[in-house]
Amino acid sequence: MHIRGIILEGYSNAGKTSVLKAIKRYQSQEESSERSVVILGEHYSQILNNKHGEYVSLTREGHIELLRERVEMLKKLNEWAIQLGPASRGSRGLFYVLERFHLNHRAAFVDSDLDEINKIEEQLESLNARCILLTISPEVVEERIKSRQPEEWIYKTEEEVRSSVSELLRIQNVLRHQAQISRVPTIEINTDGKDWDEYVRVIMEGNDIA
Repeated sequence: MHIRGIILEGYSNAGKTSVLKAIKRYQSQEESSERSVVILGEHYSQILNNKHGEYVSLTREGHIELLRERVEMLKKLNEWAIQLGPASRGSRGLFYVLERFHLNHRAAFVDSDLDEINKIEEQLESLNARCILLTISPEVVEERIKSRQPEEWIYKTEEEVRSSVSELLRIQNVLRHQAQISRVPTIEINTDGKDWDEYVRVIMEGNDIA
């Protein structure tokens, strides 16, 4: 196998974008890292997208097909490398990062048939995927969501803030549960400390979180 990858999951404000940027830095500085890198942000794989100024949500079938296409792309790249024969990880290896992928689907369609997403996860497992579920503690949720776009929260009522906090924690727990039953190996990282480079060091070097 010439391929390995990271899937970043987590609800909004958990730090996916910051971790993604830190992964790019780490990968560029590591001498033995793969020269070939595929990084797909959430706009290439998530369910809800801003399309010409209007939010559009994919159906379950539409999202499954989207995920299939992305996985098939990675499979074909890996098959090409295998056909070329043995080589070092640096010269012929492929490293990929996906943002909001299989757990995003599971959480959105929690009561749906899981056969199709299970098959996609089996393929991800064969492509050496590791899922990183980014989470935040209840006591820092309000501060985190307000810090992202503070101007939007000035006129929010306390009830609206509590509702946003409750929704984040609810979805976060759904993601946790879905990660436990997913085929893709998953580790959870709490990002309260915002130590993005340290989180990525742990992720890339395969260590456990203390």
